[in-house]
Amino acid sequence: MKLVKAIGIALFATLTFAAIAPAEGVPSSSGEHWVSTWATALDLAPSVMEVPVVPPGLKMPDFSKLRGTRPKMEVPAKLENQTIRMIVHTSIGGRRVRIQVSNAVGKNALTIGAAHLGMRNSGSEIVSGSDRELTFNGRPAVKLQPGVIVVSDPVDLEFKPFSDLAVSLYLPKDTGPPTSHPLGLHKAYISKGDATADKSMPNAGETYAYLWLGAVDVVAPADAFAVVALGDSITDGFSTTTDADQAWPSLLAKRLGDNEGTKNISVLNKGISGNEVLRDGAGVSALARFERDVLDSAGVRWVILLEGINDINIHGQIVAPDALTADDLIFGYRQIIERAHSHGIKVMGATITAEEGVWLATPAGEATRQRVNEWIRSSRAFDAVVDLDETTSDPRHRTTLRAEFDSGDHIHPNDAGNKAMSEAFNLTYFK
Repeated sequence: MKLVKAIGIALFATLTFAAIAPAEGVPSSSGEHWVSTWATALDLAPSVMEVPVVPPGLKMPDFSKLRGTRPKMEVPAKLENQTIRMIVHTSIGGRRVRIQVSNAVGKNALTIGAAHLGMRNSGSEIVSGSDRELTFNGRPAVKLQPGVIVVSDPVDLEFKPFSDLAVSLYLPKDTGPPTSHPLGLHKAYISKGDATADKSMPNAGETYAYLWLGAVDVVAPADAFAVVALGDSITDGFSTTTDADQAWPSLLAKRLGDNEGTKNISVLNKGISGNEVLRDGAGVSALARFERDVLDSAGVRWVILLEGINDINIHGQIVAPDALTADDLIFGYRQIIERAHSHGIKVMGATITAEEGVWLATPAGEATRQRVNEWIRSSRAFDAVVDLDETTSDPRHRTTLRAEFDSGDHIHPNDAGNKAMSEAFNLTYFK
């Protein structure tokens, strides 16, 4: 019996080693320092906003008539025998690169028939000579079961910081609803058939969403690391100019890159429009997505937490026994801090920005925002604090955004507001 058991253990060990050993000809990444140069937060639950608890006497407005920029957030229902080419704007540069593909919310297995990466010239066009075929364990195709994330084999491609890369995925079979980031803010191109190796996408349709693409990683110097911007629509870049990289995380990345002491630091925008700290709605809550959106990103050493206004607006604008309180939000913040610290990651707290003028805002919600902000500023629970409320609010009326920063809906900063937010960060914290 012992002999049979020993043989079984030996056989299991042999099979396990064979399963995890790299395929012949596929270089191992062991010993290389990988850092995500770009990433996005893919929705881990259906992106459906919760219906807010409306205070007595208020009516939901006709949102189509609200002033302000309404970004494109349409996601294709599915792809089948089609290629999507997505544009990513990097933080740090590199010479060796890989991508992360996710089927996080897919109900069925997802087949990637082919994948390519190259330098983007303009539009959907790839710079000549920069196209690289991506493989997965040495094979051009890969099948992802529901919930699975895979990382491609690395390829050599040299690019400078703040470059535009084009990632092309061919989907040969019906994908069903895609794992996606609806507010991509960069035009993506969709063509029939396998166009992954084409220099330009033929007869392309368009979307502004990222589909299945979670991250782009580079081999980086030993002192390089990533900062995750964890937040909601204000981090996501809602109401900023498309194809212009004007969301505050992108602008912060540029500041870091232009500074000699911080040039090897990337910033990853993990904002989801409508997201909440405590409850699922537009994507799962920040607490539920923390592991996937922070811990699973390559090379993370800092998190910037700017989130909570949706919790207040959806659950905290009323006075009732079950209404959200400041203590509820503070509990959520403490949980994120503790989980980050347990992995050696520091957390910077950002104060919640003003929103007076939003149809749902009430004195009850404003009192919660003020109390939470005072805790962020004074509790010393965070490793650092950035006061984005003070930066963006009207100095004569602190409950409203500055007029020059207001996109028109009284809650989302415009390009100028995002620039001011990015300039509020003390870069020495990240050194």
